[in-house]
Amino acid sequence: MAEVILDIKQWGNSLGVRLPAAIAREAHLHLDQRVRMTVQGGQVIIAPAPDGTPTLEQRLARFDPARHGGEVMTDTGRVGAERW
Repeated sequence: MAEVILDIKQWGNSLGVRLPAAIAREAHLHLDQRVRMTVQGGQVIIAPAPDGTPTLEQRLARFDPARHGGEVMTDTGRVGAERW
């Protein structure tokens, strides 16, 4: 197991830590990879985020009509100069 002691530095309005190559290799992290950061029991945990953009089916499965306003287009008849 790779282990290092690092200093936290100012990075704009945030704090930052640079991951040494040995740590990134052992954790299978790479440049531009998305990660999820959580705090559990006072410890910071950095883990790879799920890959890829959700599919349409995955997005639709998460859709909640109560939260997102229900049906966007209702059938109320003519709303302009349409010809039927």
